[in-house]
Amino acid sequence: MPEVQPGVRVRPLDELDIGAIVRIDERITGIYRPEVWEQRVGYYLRRDPEACRVAEADGKVVGFMLADLRAGEFGLEEPGGWIERFGIDPDWRGRDLGRLLFEAIVAHLKAAGAATVRTLADRDDTRITGFLEKLGFAPSRLQALEIRLAESSGEQGP
Repeated sequence: MPEVQPGVRVRPLDELDIGAIVRIDERITGIYRPEVWEQRVGYYLRRDPEACRVAEADGKVVGFMLADLRAGEFGLEEPGGWIERFGIDPDWRGRDLGRLLFEAIVAHLKAAGAATVRTLADRDDTRITGFLEKLGFAPSRLQALEIRLAESSGEQGP
């Protein structure tokens, strides 16, 4: 396992982290979308900021993971943690920051009563699915289903 660099700490998400998250996302996706992150971070700060974490290196946010505790969704009454989004600055990958973020979130979710942690991932994105498998994620009895909608007419697509 790669060694975590000295000077790295994991802490709860704060509203002031939005700019850093936008920067990390832009480095990963190539898309600048501050409005998306302002909305998402606001949502999680209202729900449970302790369930979301950032990794700081020498005072600079270099990674984040957004999660929360839910019950009663998808017919599941048992409380469970859901990880929605995460990202590590490309310059900081391979230093186990994702695992540190995940472990901090899991500790919080367990203390809050979660029996499971779930997420969704594109099975074709082997970088993400590989990371999740290393954390211990495995296929679930839940199945993601979707229906494509025609863009111009509003009708359902094939």
